[in-house]
Amino acid sequence: MLIGLDPLLTPDLLHALASMGHGDTIVLVDANYPGTRGRRTLDLAGVDVVQALAAVLRVLPLDSFVPAPAQTMQVVGDPTAEPPVVAAMNAALRAAGHQPAATLERHAFYAAAEQAYAVVRTRERRFYGNIVLTKGVIPPEAP
Repeated sequence: MLIGLDPLLTPDLLHALASMGHGDTIVLVDANYPGTRGRRTLDLAGVDVVQALAAVLRVLPLDSFVPAPAQTMQVVGDPTAEPPVVAAMNAALRAAGHQPAATLERHAFYAAAEQAYAVVRTRERRFYGNIVLTKGVIPPEAP
């Protein structure tokens, strides 16, 4: 245990977040997500995607140079729908000072996940509990 860090941030997840560079992506996914997509898969047992997102947003700066640093998967057949889990993720984004997530078509989301630095599987059971986050930078402190 470390002081000041959410205990949901496991050593492997902290290592992945710290190892990512500006512009790298990490994907938080639900329990139904294909676990073999992505270069590196981490598991957060007993954690839903909203809890995982809130914990990650406490330590991960989102990219301010891209139009959509957070992206969720669109509902198949209804791309404008906002499932409850997506509404909850958007609330977590707003609580952390960010804009709500943009959406990606399902196969575009899968393609983005395959290029991600890491895929973090949660135990989220609600459908569409998936989000891509693009890492930003921490600016230097003013003198």
